[in-house]
Amino acid sequence: MGKTWLRHSTVAMISAVTVLVAANSAAGAPTDIVFPPDQNQLPQLPSEPQLYDQLPIPTPSEDPWYNDPEDLASYAPGQIVRTREVQTRLVGLPLPVYTKQLLFRSNDVHDNPIVTATTVIVPGIPWQGSARPVVSFQEAIDSTDSSCNPSHTLQVGTMKESPLVAGWLAQGFAINVPDFDGKFNTFNTYAEGKMVLDSLRAVKNDAGLGLADPGIALYGYSGGGSGSIRAAELRATYAPDVRLLGTAVGATPGSLTGIARYAVQPQPGLAGAGNFTMWLGFVALAREYPDVFRPEELLTEEGQQLLRDFQSRCIYTIGASGAYRPLSAYFKPGKSLDTEPAILQVLEENSLGKHIPDTPILWWHGIWERSCHPRQCCRQ
Repeated sequence: MGKTWLRHSTVAMISAVTVLVAANSAAGAPTDIVFPPDQNQLPQLPSEPQLYDQLPIPTPSEDPWYNDPEDLASYAPGQIVRTREVQTRLVGLPLPVYTKQLLFRSNDVHDNPIVTATTVIVPGIPWQGSARPVVSFQEAIDSTDSSCNPSHTLQVGTMKESPLVAGWLAQGFAINVPDFDGKFNTFNTYAEGKMVLDSLRAVKNDAGLGLADPGIALYGYSGGGSGSIRAAELRATYAPDVRLLGTAVGATPGSLTGIARYAVQPQPGLAGAGNFTMWLGFVALAREYPDVFRPEELLTEEGQQLLRDFQSRCIYTIGASGAYRPLSAYFKPGKSLDTEPAILQVLEENSLGKHIPDTPILWWHGIWERSCHPRQCCRQ
């Protein structure tokens, strides 16, 4: 969501796009989407899930382990549905750590029962003198397909922020890495905070982990900061049983209405590369609020084609496909996000500041974070 993150990801994105364009040419993938001549002229890229389908580890949509139980509503938030031990990999190489995945019940933004997963990684380093502390690491998933969630990418070795995990493990911390956007990959709603907190309840509920009452810190940057700060806001009312010590988040906008108005305006230079966040947000919110975010009423046919293309992608090809394609260029005449009162209401309901965190917060922004100018979209 921020320019600092974009700079850190440029090399990986270019590599991914190069591979995917080559695969696209070899596979003869369709390129019949037409875009305005002054915008992004990349061909329609194959998606990362298409590549994951070639790997021996099944994607979540094909893995029955992720299935809902028949009596899901009878489970309490944070109650474990099933567990399994897996192998954590870093750039495809196995790490010598103990890894357990928990499927648990949580709630969506409308308080309907859902299941999602978390991955708990415990190093072999002994911890003495207190309960082993837990860092709950909310990765910037920023994707629209469940194969992009960390419960899958940690197994195949493609989790883009995994070096952070390695650093914390070396200090002896247990790491909780939740799929906090759920298996349907929603984005920037208070459901993210619920799923983070319920993942920590699940960690406490698993007797085999030995983490019944740990001190917990939350960390997340950009999209990961969204889940982290929302969990910190909701802890006192939603999960007071979670012993949260503090939260560190970076490059996370406070006002979704402010950032929406900012992001649909033409932006110069590298800021144009951040347009993918608006497409990502539109896809996610249309899944949670289908009666409000209606592409057939708001977007041109080209815009609707793009939105369909964004339905099953991970962050790198979403970033490449959305770069320099501002959402504002694909609205029907007279339409925009800020012309729809129902959309503005949803954005306002999911903007930060609805609850007061009762634990310390470290909230930082890089000096070049144009996406979160304090006069335009941040509340702190």
